[in-house]
Amino acid sequence: MADMTGRFFWYELMTSDPKAAEAFYTTVVGWTAAPFDGGNAMPYTVISGSEGGMGGIMAIPPEAAANGLKPCWLGYIGAADVDADAAAAANAGGAIHNPPSDIPDVGRFAVMADPQGAVYNLLKGSSPQEMPSYSGGAMGHVSWNELHTTDWEGAFSYYSGLYGWTKEHAMDMGPMGTYQIWNRPDGVTAGGMMNDPHFPRPVWLFYFQVGNIDAAQARITDNGGSILFGPSEVPGGGWIITASDPQGAIFALVGTRDS
Repeated sequence: MADMTGRFFWYELMTSDPKAAEAFYTTVVGWTAAPFDGGNAMPYTVISGSEGGMGGIMAIPPEAAANGLKPCWLGYIGAADVDADAAAAANAGGAIHNPPSDIPDVGRFAVMADPQGAVYNLLKGSSPQEMPSYSGGAMGHVSWNELHTTDWEGAFSYYSGLYGWTKEHAMDMGPMGTYQIWNRPDGVTAGGMMNDPHFPRPVWLFYFQVGNIDAAQARITDNGGSILFGPSEVPGGGWIITASDPQGAIFALVGTRDS
C-alpha cells in the first residue's frame, strides 16, 4: 500500500439527505455505493470509483447541524500520528474542531481547520487496508484538490510546513491573482490554491473524474443539481464544471469534450 501521510486520500459528503445524495452522485459521477457495516450508530455509505473505495456519504450529525453546518464535502489527509499532527496544526495557527477520536475498525481521526478557516480531516487507518490509494485520472476518483481561500500564501505555508507539500509552478490569472499549483510529499502534483472572494468562506473543492463533460453537465441538471461555473477548458485539454448538488454541497467535475 502507498504511504498516504500528507496526502488527501478519502472524501466524505456530509449532507441533509444521504439517500437522495447517493442517488444523485451515483447517476452523475457513476459511483457504486454500499452500506458500511462498522457498527456505528449513524449509517454510513461507502462510495467507489473504478479503482475501489474513495469516500463516503453520511448525515450531518445533529450537533453539527445545530451549529449551522450545511451540506459539504470534506477531505481526509493521511496522518502518521493523528494526536501529534492535530497538536502541530493547532500550534501552526489551525484549529481543532473535533479532537482526535477512534472510529471502530477504521482508524483514528480529527476534524481540523486551517488558519483561514477551511475545514479538513486527519486520519490514520487502523491497518494499511484502511488507507486506499489509486492512480491519477481513475474514473470517479478525485483528480484535483483545490483550495479557495483568503490568503493562499499563508495557507501554503501552513500545509507545506505540516504535510510536506511543495510548490509546483504558479499561474497568473490577471485580475484574479495567482493560482499556485502544489505537489504532495511524493512529488506528484495534486492540486492548486487561490484567493477567491466569490466563495462565501474558505473551502476545499474536489474534482471528480468523469468522461464526457457535456454529458455530465446534463446529468447534473437533469437530476436536480445546479451549474455554478463551466464547462471551461483548463490547461492540458480537460474541461471542468463547478456545481452544487440538490442539497447544496459544492463539488467539481473534470472530463473531456469530443473534438
